[in-house]
Amino acid sequence: MEHNWGPRIEVTPMRAGGSLCGFLLVGRWPQDTVEWTQFLLLAVRVAAVPGMLPGGSTVFRVIEDLPDPSPEHAVGLVMAEGPLFGAKAVVPGQFSPPLPPALAVLHPPAQTLASVPEYETASGCLFLPGLPHLGLDHRAAWIEADAEGTVTRLSSRVGVDPMSDADTAALSALLAA
Repeated sequence: MEHNWGPRIEVTPMRAGGSLCGFLLVGRWPQDTVEWTQFLLLAVRVAAVPGMLPGGSTVFRVIEDLPDPSPEHAVGLVMAEGPLFGAKAVVPGQFSPPLPPALAVLHPPAQTLASVPEYETASGCLFLPGLPHLGLDHRAAWIEADAEGTVTRLSSRVGVDPMSDADTAALSALLAA
C-alpha cells in the first residue's frame, strides 16, 4: 500500500501449524480508515484460502509493541487472539488496558453468508475505536472477498454506531469490558 504519507506499508501474513496466526506490518502504520480498509482486504483474501482459519471466525488484535528482536522496519503486528465463538472464545476484559488501537474479526468462507452466491467468500470487519465523548468517532471497515481477489462487498465508515452491526458490536464489547 502506498500513499503520500511516506514509505509503503508492507503486510506479511504469518502462519503457525498451517493456520493464520497474524500479520506483520512493515514500513509505517496505516494512517486513515482507507489504509486500514486496504489492510483488511488483504487479510480477508488470506482468510478465504481454505484451511487458513480452521477454528472458524477469529479475532485479531493490533499490537504496537514489537518483540525483540524484530524484522528491520517492522512497525507492528496484527495477531490472532482466538475464536469469536465457542469454548475457547475471546472474552470481554481480555483486552484490558492498554487497549489495542484496533480489533478485527475474520470469518472463513464456511461462516460467511456470501452476498453474491456464485462466489465462495470470506469476510471481515476491522473496528477502530474512538472516544466519542471527546469528538473522536469510531471507525470501521467491512469486506467480503474470495482468495483470487474478487471483492463482493466493501464498506468503510467514520462515525460508526458499534451496535448497528453484529461484528462491530462484538468487537466493541470485547474492548468495553
